[in-house]
Amino acid sequence: MAKAPVLTPRADDFPRWYQDLITKAELADNGPVRGTMVIRPYGYGLWERMQQDMDARIKETGAQNAYFPLLIPQSYLAREADHVDGFAPELAVVTHGGGKELEEPAVVRPTSEMIINASFSKWVQSYRDLPLLINQWGNVVRWELRPRLFLRTTEFLWQEGHTAHATYEEARDFAARIQRQVYADFMENTLAMDVVLGRKTVKERFAGAINTLTLEGMMGDGKALQLGTSHELGQNFAKAFNTRFLSKEGTQELVWQTSWGSTTRMIGALVMMHGDDNGLRIPPRLAAVQAVVLAVKGDDAVLAKVREIGDRLKAAGVRVHVDDRTDTPFGRRVVDWELKGVPVRIEVGPRDLESGTAMLTRRIPGGKEPVAIDSLAGLLPAVLEEDQALLLRQSRERRESRTAQVSTIDEAVEVTAAGGWARIPWADLGAEGEAKLAGHAVTVRCLVAEDGSVPESEDVPGNVAVVARAY
Repeated sequence: MAKAPVLTPRADDFPRWYQDLITKAELADNGPVRGTMVIRPYGYGLWERMQQDMDARIKETGAQNAYFPLLIPQSYLAREADHVDGFAPELAVVTHGGGKELEEPAVVRPTSEMIINASFSKWVQSYRDLPLLINQWGNVVRWELRPRLFLRTTEFLWQEGHTAHATYEEARDFAARIQRQVYADFMENTLAMDVVLGRKTVKERFAGAINTLTLEGMMGDGKALQLGTSHELGQNFAKAFNTRFLSKEGTQELVWQTSWGSTTRMIGALVMMHGDDNGLRIPPRLAAVQAVVLAVKGDDAVLAKVREIGDRLKAAGVRVHVDDRTDTPFGRRVVDWELKGVPVRIEVGPRDLESGTAMLTRRIPGGKEPVAIDSLAGLLPAVLEEDQALLLRQSRERRESRTAQVSTIDEAVEVTAAGGWARIPWADLGAEGEAKLAGHAVTVRCLVAEDGSVPESEDVPGNVAVVARAY
């Protein structure tokens, strides 16, 4: 009788495969309140690595980290009509505290434009105070009706940046810089994720923004996932909070603003973009453990050798873990490391010691081969970089091979129903066609220019709409 697979095969049931993998790779569990999640140490380790990498990139732009309250006076949200309308269905509201009804209900932050602008209006007095560049790492709550771990949860972790500038052009350029130099660079070069950079349509833009820039990735089943956004807020929130500055010319002016964010959704994207039927495949630049050295048996000489190899690899700059748990069956440990997606396994047993070799198993391309133990430290850094590049190339090839140029709404629906993306001229689709696609659960993920760049406006001739089914 055939042995049951560890994971539901992706081709049989992609959502079930995703849920199986989240659980069995020990990334997260469902929390006790519907829609919440417990992020387990292995999953949180991925987030910590993402956070550290992105935080450095954010600081390179000149932004500084701060922290703002979780509870926001409900009246603040009412100051910007589009903003409150956009978030009203998702709000969690605190009405009682300390055993008493609150004089004014407090909203658990769904995003922080309002609470941060209350501070900006006090901090900005003169052009000398600008640009004001602030980032926050924290959590938010948006009451989710159809939760799915990492992709859509009631509470999630994220970073949100908020800036104030003297001119529209400065704010516009900063929002674009975040999209390209922070998010796109991180996603492509650290997460090995192919992403499409574009501009949201009016229907899809952030509530209260005058423009939203997005990064969209194709998952393993052909659906799209929004991986990060950068918004031009114009002066909408400045008007709501009267955030003004004294210009060089001596006049009082409203600031121009941006906000931008990325979330733990990127962990879900990592699973769905790179995972296979054996589990995760973690990009080497992201992996907290790039190589695991396994003792096949509890032989003293073997245990001494795997520890020695671990020390050599660590000295060579490889993030390494020595697995000497020989009281746990070797096969079970192999399956566990496969599930967790560690890029390289180095397996050492008594026979390997006799030959002076170790079995090198590469998780990302697959395959294994014996390698001289003395050559491992010199070999592994190049192997890890090769595998990093392979993941990015595979994700790009998937998107390109499953994206079709179409000219009609019916063709777009057909392509997306089959698990692909469609490109259709925006002039042919327009807002009316966008509404028709929505009736088929298809959305315009973004608009791109003819040459693939981000268009300066929605109305530029030649704009192309990238449409897909999405998470």
